[in-house]
Amino acid sequence: MTGIICGTGSYAPSYIMGNNDIAKLVETSDEWIQERTGVVRRHIIREETTVSMASKAGLRALRDAGVSPEEIDLILVSTISSNVIIPCAACEVQKELGAVNATCFDLSAACTGFVLAYNTAAAYLACGIYRTALVIGSESLSNLTNWKDRGTCILFGDGAGAAVMKASDQKFYLPVTHSEGAKGVALTCKSRHDCNGLTTELRTESMLDQEYFMQMDGQAVFKFAVKKVPEVVKEVLKRNRISQQEIDWYILHQANRRIVEAVAKRLDEPIEKFPMNLQEYGNTSSASIPILLDELKKDGRLKSGQKIVLAGFGAGLTWGAAMIEWQ
Repeated sequence: MTGIICGTGSYAPSYIMGNNDIAKLVETSDEWIQERTGVVRRHIIREETTVSMASKAGLRALRDAGVSPEEIDLILVSTISSNVIIPCAACEVQKELGAVNATCFDLSAACTGFVLAYNTAAAYLACGIYRTALVIGSESLSNLTNWKDRGTCILFGDGAGAAVMKASDQKFYLPVTHSEGAKGVALTCKSRHDCNGLTTELRTESMLDQEYFMQMDGQAVFKFAVKKVPEVVKEVLKRNRISQQEIDWYILHQANRRIVEAVAKRLDEPIEKFPMNLQEYGNTSSASIPILLDELKKDGRLKSGQKIVLAGFGAGLTWGAAMIEWQ
């Protein structure tokens, strides 16, 4: 038994912030941003929230799969930027969709989040604990972005992606995941709720500090990604006794064009096997892989029988890869 993806959906806010808009906030240019990241524009929430985007992406995935909300018995939402703490985002999605029979919980693993959520759902389905799962990555990273920090504000965007998974007798592929907390300082964001009993005046001042926004050592993250992602891809292929020649698509977390290109080069694979949409969305953390997966499905590039590697990497530091065979 395993879990197979039978429907996908995504949502991006209608408001778009281009590189020229970023250049009004910090000293940069469209050319500079594109050269270093590949990002051209990003979608930014206005009225939307992490929960509302997750709900819309989830509903689209259900419709694509031809599955009713009542059939879902597990909802996982991967997010680091939920607009709610209690109840969890997954329970709020359940309420919005009317998925009254689902067990719901959130998962926090930043840019590796969707891969870990997919693995979690697949394990539950393989064990027969649940039969149908809705797995969502949804992020409002603009709420965690310091718009005065050129090193990070050029990168991130908002959005959500979702996949419906059903239990199946198809082959179960073993995933590979890793974490290295000792190097987590490379990408951090302190909770705004960690104010240690300060007075209201001091708490307000404290929340304006840079540590309450995402902070990143760009070089450290780049070196980590270009080393660990090819390694974990090779590891998951070896674990499942599959050759690189059998892989049709490598769907990587959409962090930076240079990272994706470097991974392709280290694997000695053609860049055409590494689809990218980061130019449109920027880095949407746990939403990036399911948004890209949905776009590939919608435009007909995913064919039955194709073998796909999903690979995520990011804060933690955490990284991992999962094998799927498209149905």
